[in-house]
Amino acid sequence: MTIQAVLAPLFVEVALTFVLLIWMAMRRRADVGNGTVAIPRIALGEANWPPATMQVSNSFNNQFQLPVLFYVLTILVIVTRHADLLFVVLAWVFVLLRIGHAAIHTTSNIVRLRGSIYGIGAIVLIVMWVIFALRIMLAIG
Repeated sequence: MTIQAVLAPLFVEVALTFVLLIWMAMRRRADVGNGTVAIPRIALGEANWPPATMQVSNSFNNQFQLPVLFYVLTILVIVTRHADLLFVVLAWVFVLLRIGHAAIHTTSNIVRLRGSIYGIGAIVLIVMWVIFALRIMLAIG
């Protein structure tokens, strides 16, 4: 696999994180600017942000959970030269599920649907790690 093919899903995941960061910053700035939120009320935590702002903030924070393991795995498959078509396909599946999760998280926030997509993404990532670990430990591929 080319390095571009292996890194493309990672770049999309990073872009998703930055989009959520910018969106969160814009929402928070607007909330403070229009007087919806007073700075002393949010200085020590996020509990006083409006729900829509919290949805974006929580989605941004969620990008530092499962995706961290995805980033590490991507680096490892490159370094160990175990990146192949299966890895790239599963990486795209994972990233598309993350995009879906973020879209639900920041809009309808249907917890059952959001949780299902999160769970499927977690399973995909676990499968990716198991395949990688087996290939390394058994010197396959």
